[in-house]
Amino acid sequence: MTTIHTDAPARPLIAPLGHVWEALAPLSPLLVRVTTGALLMPHGAGKLFGLFGGYGIAGTGQWFESIGFAPGWLFALGIGSLEFFGGILLVLGLLTRPVAAAVLGFMLVAITIHLPNGYAWNNAGFEMPLFWGAMALSVLIRGGGAYSLDRAIGREF
Repeated sequence: MTTIHTDAPARPLIAPLGHVWEALAPLSPLLVRVTTGALLMPHGAGKLFGLFGGYGIAGTGQWFESIGFAPGWLFALGIGSLEFFGGILLVLGLLTRPVAAAVLGFMLVAITIHLPNGYAWNNAGFEMPLFWGAMALSVLIRGGGAYSLDRAIGREF
C-alpha cells in the first residue's frame, strides 16, 4: 500500500521549473483577482453603456423584464454597475470580499436562469456563470491579497 505524504511538497517533474513556480506562486491570487475583475468590466459596460455589443440600460432592462425581473432598468443598472464598477474594484483590490460576495450571489442567480439551457455556454447554458461564480468564490476566500488596496490601507473586509 502506498502512503501519501501531505507534509512534503510535491517534486516537480522538471526540477528547474520548481523554483520558477515557487517564485511565481504569490502572484497567483493577484492574477485570479485582476483577471476576474478585468473580464467582468466589459459585461457591465455593455449593460450600462451599450459597449462591446451590449444593449445599454434600456435594452438590457427589457431583457430582464422578459425573464421576470422588474423593473428591468433597475436590474440592468444594478447588475451592470456590479460588473463594471465592481470589476474595477476587484482589479484594484478594494472592497474585495464584499464585491466578490456580490458577484458570487449574482452568478448563483444567473446559473438558475441559464440552467434550462444545459451546460454549454454556446447554447446559453450555465457554464460561464458557474465559472464566474467559482472565480468569485476563490477571490472571496482569498481576499485582496498582498498586492491590493485593501492591504495597502490595512483593512481586509
